[in-house]
Amino acid sequence: MKLWACGVVACALFAQAVSFDAAAIRPSESLPGGWSGIRDDNGHLDARNVTLKRCISGAYEIPEGQIIGGPKWMEETRYNITARGPGDTNDMLKTLLADRFRLAMHPQKETRSGFVLMVAKGGIKAAVTPPDTRSTTRTTTGSRPQIDAKGCPMSRLVQKLAAFLGEPVVDETQESRSFDFVLQWSPDGPSLFTAVQEQLGLKLEARKVPVDVLVIDRAELPSEN
Repeated sequence: MKLWACGVVACALFAQAVSFDAAAIRPSESLPGGWSGIRDDNGHLDARNVTLKRCISGAYEIPEGQIIGGPKWMEETRYNITARGPGDTNDMLKTLLADRFRLAMHPQKETRSGFVLMVAKGGIKAAVTPPDTRSTTRTTTGSRPQIDAKGCPMSRLVQKLAAFLGEPVVDETQESRSFDFVLQWSPDGPSLFTAVQEQLGLKLEARKVPVDVLVIDRAELPSEN
């Protein structure tokens, strides 16, 4: 994640503003615990059953636990967001957050208890993503959570792991490739820690870690489409 030396800023300033052929934000009828995610497909942004905090997390590649402040509805109210245009879909999402939610925030550094993600003995077991594969990551919560990913870089994996663990995760794999995998665990076993090692060939180690934090200074309910 990139950090900027600034005070209170609208998040549109974090990226170049983009124009849209079409964009819509609507309340989601899906219940918490159902499928939730953000898809990026050739200039088409499709976010389903997502909170504002989840959108910030996806747009700026920072775990939700490292986004602090803001009104309570940011992590409770869910939306369906679609946008289509010629620009980068990540910039589309950042622009929508600034324009429709009037989002303003600033970065800071903290040291927290957390985890580092490393390659386990024996090496990575997940399949390397073939060229020209569309990147998608689906997260399922509930009694049998899983992460179903294609074209997933380590930066996105640590973001997902941090969301489930509720603590920051720092990537120390030194791995630049992307991977395809389905990571599954449950309260009855295997645990998330065991699943990461057995299914992906990675391991999580508890440690004090330096983390980037985004502090929310302003967020408003979204304007009408």
